[in-house]
Amino acid sequence: MNTDSSTDARDLTAAADDAGQRLDRFLAANIEDLSRARLQTLIRQGHVTGPGGIATDPGAKVKAGDSFRVSLPPPEPATPAPETIPLTVVHEDPDLIVIDKPAGLVVHPAAGHATGTLVNALIAHCGDELSGIGGVKRPGIVHRLDKETSGLLVVAKSDAAHRGLAEQFASHGEDGRLTRTYEAFVWGIPDRRIGTIDANLARSTANRTRIAVVRGDGGRRAVTHYEIAETFADDDGKPLAARVRLQLETGRTHQIRVHLAHIGHPVMGDAVYGAGFKASAQRLSAPAKAALERLGRQALHAAELGFVHPGTGKQLHFTSPRPSDIQALYNALQGAASTTAKSSRRGTKSNVSKR
Repeated sequence: MNTDSSTDARDLTAAADDAGQRLDRFLAANIEDLSRARLQTLIRQGHVTGPGGIATDPGAKVKAGDSFRVSLPPPEPATPAPETIPLTVVHEDPDLIVIDKPAGLVVHPAAGHATGTLVNALIAHCGDELSGIGGVKRPGIVHRLDKETSGLLVVAKSDAAHRGLAEQFASHGEDGRLTRTYEAFVWGIPDRRIGTIDANLARSTANRTRIAVVRGDGGRRAVTHYEIAETFADDDGKPLAARVRLQLETGRTHQIRVHLAHIGHPVMGDAVYGAGFKASAQRLSAPAKAALERLGRQALHAAELGFVHPGTGKQLHFTSPRPSDIQALYNALQGAASTTAKSSRRGTKSNVSKR
């Protein structure tokens, strides 16, 4: 492999032992300061050229002797303006900041949300400290939470931290460094107390604003592990809802919401993926029905976040208390008949849905 690490381009030539690798994997293995995800974006945007001209397929196979040039576009400015928006800062150091995001706050500017985002708030809070890696207009953002999902989110303040955190998120916690635990209140009670939902996801062909489960080998792999923590009954003692703890093995858009709806237990309050459960809402007690109406969003909270600090190597772990609106729903559900699931993990974990 030959490289020319100029400031705006990288030139690489594949050796014999590189043959057969995916293009994105080959580039990531030989360009240490760019993540594989960022290289995939550069490929799709036409910033990589190869033997046949512009290479646009990250999965194309590399041949021995193939030469590639990765042209790095100049970093785009953080065009969002700083805005003084209150933030709950859980942890902050020179490399990163951990935020407890409230429901209703969009993470970064997008269509329909040009202002009032977490990025606007971070620019005001951190100034020029935010990582600008990747030439994107989303400074420091390593992962996201849906607008109406509350909870913990880590943001990079240095480029080195951005690369380190992105690598951990890309590995999906398989090496034990990254942990993400969510709490959700769902309609109905899943058949198994502990389960895994393994179902590929992609943009819906019927509605591009929604995500859908894709049968067969299409879409992107998505895996969600869940455990029932507590169940709730209606006034007649019939099963009605459950409190579920979830851990992500992958991090796709709307993953938890789509996966839970896919197995027939959508998140309570989810107007997009749980709209068909209005009849179940009529079975709620009056206090629970009022609490759900006041909630006005999906009852989903990012409760725990753990990762290895990319600068110090120290394992960090943070927890976020249940927000008051979800706590009010929980209290109301507990007011009816409820049963608490045992916390023991004895039993067999099984796949609820296969691709």
